[in-house]
Amino acid sequence: MVAMRRIRSYVKAALIRVMEPVAARAGLELKSTRRDYRQFRYAQDGIFTLHNDNFRNEPAFRAAYARGIKASLGFDPQFEWRVHVAIWAARTALQVDGAFVECGVNAGFMSSAVMQALDWNATSRRFFLVDTFTGPVLPQYSAEEVSTGRRIIAEQTLMDGGYVTDLDRIRANFAEWPGAVVVPGSVPEILPSIESSTIAFLHIDMNCALPEQKALEFFWDRLSPGAVVLFDDFAYTGYEHQRRTLAEAAAARGREILSLPTGQGLLIR
Repeated sequence: MVAMRRIRSYVKAALIRVMEPVAARAGLELKSTRRDYRQFRYAQDGIFTLHNDNFRNEPAFRAAYARGIKASLGFDPQFEWRVHVAIWAARTALQVDGAFVECGVNAGFMSSAVMQALDWNATSRRFFLVDTFTGPVLPQYSAEEVSTGRRIIAEQTLMDGGYVTDLDRIRANFAEWPGAVVVPGSVPEILPSIESSTIAFLHIDMNCALPEQKALEFFWDRLSPGAVVLFDDFAYTGYEHQRRTLAEAAAARGREILSLPTGQGLLIR
């Protein structure tokens, strides 16, 4: 009985810890009087698990993750498993023809980690990095996203400096990779300027249903067979309208997006 109470206590404490960043993104705060997470091998970004997380100790992964932190000027969002998924998806996409595209770059955390992990200069490919670099396009938020507070969170994040608006900083971050192409502009208007008829990897992370749907629809016919599409917030708490919109867009094309426990979504063309 004592052992069972201890297990319940550990599970409760771990749930509080891993849900804190999720709640924060929804504008909420969780509190716990007990913080003992030693029973769990991994507990961050909405995930707690006893399962193998040895990838975190691999030198190549640590270097890639550190490069992402460097792009964010030292800020660590604690997205290790999410980065692990992105690196796997991008490496898998190298098996098919086409350029890489990220819609929603911000500081370049994820794309920098991916390019470091893939030794990008050795690939001879282009990586198009699409973002307004002025923050989210607020009129694009739907009535549901406004009512659930997603637009308010975006506005507050912008005011707090959470969105990088220094284009020179972005260009400097990616300068080491000649194949990196910074594309300032809003989705979908800027997408026709991307000069590639085939896409191998598409990462979508704009925290808003409309531009994410438009990006998927625009690139669909350009995606090579076997191309990988990774959605950053598909299964994330608080992004239900975004999930439904993308799921419907994929279903209309005969595909289903896989929900991942990281909050991401994965689709193979």
